[in-house]
Parts: sequence; structure tokens; C-alpha cells
Amino acid sequence: MIVAERETPEGLLVAVCDREVLGETFESGEFSLTVTEEFYGGDDAGEQEVTNSLARATVANIVGEKAVDLAVDEGIVDEANVLEVGETVHAQLLRM
Repeated sequence: MIVAERETPEGLLVAVCDREVLGETFESGEFSLTVTEEFYGGDDAGEQEVTNSLARATVANIVGEKAVDLAVDEGIVDEANVLEVGETVHAQLLRM
């Protein structure tokens, strides 16, 4: 998996994706999701590193089966809030 962290005025923004989906575009109806290097590009990370980043995140975007499954398994994202987009899955997190 790849994880990118950015400090923003609103808090920590974390982007996580499976390596296989980086650079890909997925579509579902009128919805399109492009997993860009600019936004999702970051460091290779194992499960513990991804979990730690997501646990600290104020906002997170997560794309790919492995990344989203990990977030669900760790109780960070509710499975009911996972979206299927074309051939992948996507979840967002917002802590207030």
C-alpha cells in the first residue's frame, strides 16, 4: 500500500491506496475516480503504518481492496460506507 500524509489547516489529510490502483481511473455511472500520483503518491507502507496514519487522520481517502479492507477490519471505516467504483472500492473518513 501507499500512504501520503499532508498537514492542512483543518488537520491531517491521509491518502491511502493499493499500489496496483495508482494511476488508474475507475468509473461507475457518472462518477469517476482517478487515483493520481499527485494526490495518492507517497511512501510504501505496511499494514501497521497505514493503520497508524488512518488513526491520526482528520480526513482520509482510501482506494483499493487491500487498503479499504484494512480500514474496515481495524474499525476505522464502516463497511456500509464503502463505495464500489468500477473495479475497485473507495472510502472516505472525516473526523469532526
